Amino acid sequence: MSMPRKRRRSPFDLFGDDFERMFEEMEKMMEEAFQSTSIDMEQPFVRGFSVRVGPDGKPHIQEFGNRPLRAPSGESQISEEREPLTDVIEGDKIVAVTVEIPGVDKENIDLEVMEDSLEINVDCQGRKYHKLLDLPCRVNPSTTKATYKNGVLDVEIQRKDKKTRKGFKVDIT
Repeated sequence: MSMPRKRRRSPFDLFGDDFERMFEEMEKMMEEAFQSTSIDMEQPFVRGFSVRVGPDGKPHIQEFGNRPLRAPSGESQISEEREPLTDVIEGDKIVAVTVEIPGVDKENIDLEVMEDSLEINVDCQGRKYHKLLDLPCRVNPSTTKATYKNGVLDVEIQRKDKKTRKGFKVDIT
């Protein structure tokens, strides 16, 4: 008599029914991106999705790579400019941003930080990247520290002090 085999759990079981819905959505996005799109097979292009479980416990999908765009004629094309994969972590005192931009020198990276957003531009021979991120909180741009090593840009920015709201108790008569 043989023992029944245990069903091996898929790592995607973590998402439950949401995974099937996410997978279908990703397939639809890929079909739309490449449907009637003019692609130059001589030029490399990247298109992908990152799935992460957010602090709310729900999976979040992030697209990265060459973006689809419309030519003035209305025809779909793939942009030379890539949107890099990014990760934003909001801490108590800082906001940390990690951006994957391989194949460039740090001198080619243009980084601009505003109180509520961060913009990254890279335009060098063979590689173009662009990303405009809305930050999860207000930051102090003058405190920005950035390092670039092995294709990964790490940015840390101090949060602005949260303004405490002062109020008073009102008695209702």
